[in-house]
Amino acid sequence: QVQLAESGGGLVQPGGSLRLSCAASGSIFSINAMGWYRQAPGKQRELVATITNGGSTNYEDSVKGRFTISRDNAKNTVYLQMNSLKPEDTAVYYCNALLGDPLGYQYSYWGQGTQVTVSS
Repeated sequence: QVQLAESGGGLVQPGGSLRLSCAASGSIFSINAMGWYRQAPGKQRELVATITNGGSTNYEDSVKGRFTISRDNAKNTVYLQMNSLKPEDTAVYYCNALLGDPLGYQYSYWGQGTQVTVSS
């Protein structure tokens, strides 16, 4: 089994910063990519940022220039540094990991989610 443990959410004022962390543990052969998604009340879950095992990144347009995704492969951990936060960034943030097995199959795992609230 694989577990994704998220941390770092909370309440922050507009313009503030937060750093989310997500550590993968358990039976891991390889991690192909990790990422962050978010879901605001009444909305669908959307991609925020992803990073491959080679370090290639992808960002949702509204967070470009404000959020930075990074990864520590030795610790199986992904980070999301969020700066210049806006009220519209308020959502539950979910960590995702795409894991590979020795046969080349790929599996998707999700964390339990961490709440980020941007409000004055």
